[in-house]
Amino acid sequence: MEDKERIELIEKTIEKIRPYIQSEGGDVRFVKLEDDIVYVSVHGACVGCYALDFTLKDGVQALIMDEVEGIKEVRLAE
Repeated sequence: MEDKERIELIEKTIEKIRPYIQSEGGDVRFVKLEDDIVYVSVHGACVGCYALDFTLKDGVQALIMDEVEGIKEVRLAE
């Protein structure tokens, strides 16, 4: 699968989890795919939230890795 296809699938996958994050006052957005690592940005209540690591690893990363072939990790974009 080409990166363009993977990016489209990543964005669709993030759209699946966004409503849950938005219901808590936050948001997450795809930034880039680089070396099989997905970079995302967080907004709203997610910024500085104590549960951010849990949300990223057990929520966003788990879902993306389950649905998109070859993804190694999800990280916060700088």
